[in-house]
Amino acid sequence: SIIKKQRRELQLLIAELKERDRELNDMVAVHQRHIQAWEGDRHKILSLAERCSLLTSELNDKNAVIKSLTKRLKFLESQQNDSQATLESTQQKFKELTQKVTDSSVQCQALEEKNQNLHCSVLELAVKTGQLQAREQELLTMLRLKDDALIETTDYITEFTFKLKKLENALRAVKSEDFCLSREQKELKLTLKDLMLQTNKLKDVLSEKMEENSKQQEEILHLKHQNGCLRNKLALAVEIAQRKDELYQFAKSKQARIEKELSSLRQV
Repeated sequence: SIIKKQRRELQLLIAELKERDRELNDMVAVHQRHIQAWEGDRHKILSLAERCSLLTSELNDKNAVIKSLTKRLKFLESQQNDSQATLESTQQKFKELTQKVTDSSVQCQALEEKNQNLHCSVLELAVKTGQLQAREQELLTMLRLKDDALIETTDYITEFTFKLKKLENALRAVKSEDFCLSREQKELKLTLKDLMLQTNKLKDVLSEKMEENSKQQEEILHLKHQNGCLRNKLALAVEIAQRKDELYQFAKSKQARIEKELSSLRQV
């Protein structure tokens, strides 16, 4: 009975040991599954850590690129502000040069009108001088004719002196005519002197007008030269303004392209 009892206890112990062995096998299987899962998780963590390091380095590179682009953007903005200020100053200079050219054109036109008036006055004085010279020539011809008539009368009086008594009335008439002719000759000489003085005055006025005209011509040439210089400066300023405008448009397009790249990088 003791042996049976120990055998039964031994069988219960064996059954319990089998149960414990089965539980241990189950625990080992579960533990192996846990180890496999842990290995998979460790490989995933390692791959994620490696990917994270790659992304971190890539992010650092992108940050460096963003910093350089930001510095470049600030430099372009400052350059754009300088270009804007230069463009404004150039536009102001362009307005001033345009005003100077307008003033010079108005002054040149006024001087040309004045020169035209002086030219008309000179022509009128030349015409008047010609008329006075013609009148002088006519008076000289009349005076010559009067002198010829006086000489002929004197010869006639000398030739016919012996007929003095008979021709006393004619002689008186001739003397009265001679007196009238002498008086008319004196008047003609006074008129001729006045005409000569007036002609000299007109010649002086004409010379003064010619000098003034030459001065006006020199001034007009100087103003035309100055106007040409101002036009050249204006063309140069316009070309510089166009070049700066092109540079400004190029910088603006470059800035837009950089902003587009920066926005794409920010999106990334």
